[in-house]
Amino acid sequence: MQSKDYGDDVLAGDWRRPRKGQIPEIPAEIDLVVEDPDSGFCGAVIGCDKFGVTLEDRFGKRRVFPLTKAGFLIDGKPVTLVRPTAAPKGPARSASGSITVQGLRAQVAKESRIYVEGLHDAELVEKIWGHDLRVEGVVVEYLEGIDDLPAIVEEFGPEEDRRLGVLVDHLVQGSKETRIAAQVSSPYVLITGHPYIDIWEAVKPAAVGISAWPRVPRGVPWKEGVLAALGWGDNVGAGWKRILGSVSTYTDLEPELLGRVEELIDFVTVP
Repeated sequence: MQSKDYGDDVLAGDWRRPRKGQIPEIPAEIDLVVEDPDSGFCGAVIGCDKFGVTLEDRFGKRRVFPLTKAGFLIDGKPVTLVRPTAAPKGPARSASGSITVQGLRAQVAKESRIYVEGLHDAELVEKIWGHDLRVEGVVVEYLEGIDDLPAIVEEFGPEEDRRLGVLVDHLVQGSKETRIAAQVSSPYVLITGHPYIDIWEAVKPAAVGISAWPRVPRGVPWKEGVLAALGWGDNVGAGWKRILGSVSTYTDLEPELLGRVEELIDFVTVP
């Protein structure tokens, strides 16, 4: 049915989808609040790069969405987010994505601690979360392995206002690390970790300029095997320096590491 006043049937076609050109393009400026209608996730923009836009909700949970995705909502109205043409305006952010505290002065460190397995773990945590840890007064120490973790925890003497968080590599079902972690039982100790064999693997391959981390045969030391497969020589220290130098913000790290470190910081800073 047609009408000279109203044209074609208004119910014809997909009337729920706005016509091309009707959805405005909005720059993904810092602190702009948007919603992803597919997942229901709603949060403020805390970062935008060529790979996507990062949103943070009111609980501090973060998710990354591709800029190619159409149909974000602002105040219930559909928009398409685009990368800002100029430097985004808003509060300065640390490497972890948190708002930086201007004029921060060093404070006395809390008795609570975060332990990590090795020096490389500690250096990566410091590079991304160093500002946050100084704001909270939390010290990160490395253990050179966790074989003696139960004795280390006992010596630390965790209490309600003296908490201990431990970040473990390769914390997966059936691993040696999981069996050791299971020997520790205290409400004031949180042991968590990522699934990767080594902290190197928690850095996104794209950040390092490779397509994927190599698979290392059993019996071959992992770091040395990676260096050989990538043709980076045999100097582990130089290899790590190259990897660490490729990391600038939390977006260069895998989510499985990001969530665990944030969890540990929250745990040891409970009022």
